[in-house]
Amino acid sequence: MWQAFRNAFKIPELRDRIIFTFLMLAVFRLGIYIPIPGINLQAWSELFKGFGGGVAGGVVNFFDVFVGGALKRFSVFTLSVTPYINAAIILQLLSAVIPSLKEMLREGEEGRKKFAYYTRNLTILLAFFQAFIIIFALSGDARLVAPGMNRLTFVTLGTLSLVAGTMFLLWIGELITDKGIGNGVSVLIFAGIVARYPSYFAEATVKNLNFLEWIFFIGIWFFTIVAIVYVQQAERRIQIQYAHRVVGRRVYGGASTFIPIKVNHSGVIPIIFAAAIVSIPSAIARMTNNQALSRIFGSGSALYVTTYALLVFFFTYFYSVVIFDPHDMAENIKKYGGYIPGIRPGAPTERYFHNVLNRVTFIGAVFLVMISILPFLVQYIIRGQYIWIGGTSALIAVGVALDIAQQMEAHLMMHHYEGFIKKGKLRGRRA
Repeated sequence: MWQAFRNAFKIPELRDRIIFTFLMLAVFRLGIYIPIPGINLQAWSELFKGFGGGVAGGVVNFFDVFVGGALKRFSVFTLSVTPYINAAIILQLLSAVIPSLKEMLREGEEGRKKFAYYTRNLTILLAFFQAFIIIFALSGDARLVAPGMNRLTFVTLGTLSLVAGTMFLLWIGELITDKGIGNGVSVLIFAGIVARYPSYFAEATVKNLNFLEWIFFIGIWFFTIVAIVYVQQAERRIQIQYAHRVVGRRVYGGASTFIPIKVNHSGVIPIIFAAAIVSIPSAIARMTNNQALSRIFGSGSALYVTTYALLVFFFTYFYSVVIFDPHDMAENIKKYGGYIPGIRPGAPTERYFHNVLNRVTFIGAVFLVMISILPFLVQYIIRGQYIWIGGTSALIAVGVALDIAQQMEAHLMMHHYEGFIKKGKLRGRRA
């Protein structure tokens, strides 16, 4: 692996891309320490501690993980690229029910450019809405506003600062995609998550774990990474055979290919949806100071964890139905003269896709449920103390790291260098 890294810097194009990516990430991390105008950081720090330390401190701390600690410092990057992610998910879901959006995605490069244009516009609207709600809510507490600044000025400057920070990060993400390594938005999220890892291990050190607890902690961490890599790369390959066609004196077709169905093709989206919904009761309990509701739906309670797991399972199936359409897939295969060996074209092929999708999605749903509740299990086993491990952030970090490694692998192989992956590369099962 180290030889592959050395080889990467021998290729001028790849070396420039790596250096450019690191420079952009340095700009991102520096921006984390720039607070919005008019915020009283000392008062905000005291309020933030009141939400509870660690990732299990509710929706506020959960969100802070994905923005790389920007919320804790209330920087101009507090919203990070979450409005863009929300906009992309919303439009992707709407494309399943709005024919014009669905056709737009089928128009090739021009269609994708239009879709990206709509996504950016929706990102601005969502960013303004989210920023205004957050700043307006904070402006109600006079302690959080710097002395000498009135509420209107604070709300105006704060909202504009958060929106500008989001669009600046989106611009950096596009630059990384074009001139760097990996998908720019994903790389920014990855950098924010990984930047929190030292504090997680420092927290584990402060807990004064004994030897067996440290072995358990490291073992679970290692097992989680290996499991995520294995499932993220796993796929079910359905073989497609195309019949021979004779046009004049030429013979077309006859080729054999496959359609990959990833075990976890929904990614981290079901966990994000489930976390957003399950955090609503605890947020209401905090705002109304309802202790009974807080005990029942508080983060880590039995009802909270059970509801969280069921929602993750449900949204995994829901998202798979939206993204993968067996009817369209079967019709396209039939249209181009293809068939699955042993399966008749048309309705039988559609039913076959349904059955395969349900089985594969079940495995992916169980995996996501295990990953989502893993932090709570670790908290219960290690003397009831919360120590972050696994969960959504690990899934994102490993997924982005795999994508970056694969892009670097492609550059190395193109220049006849040995890549990162040597042997034992995961292969999907053919139908």
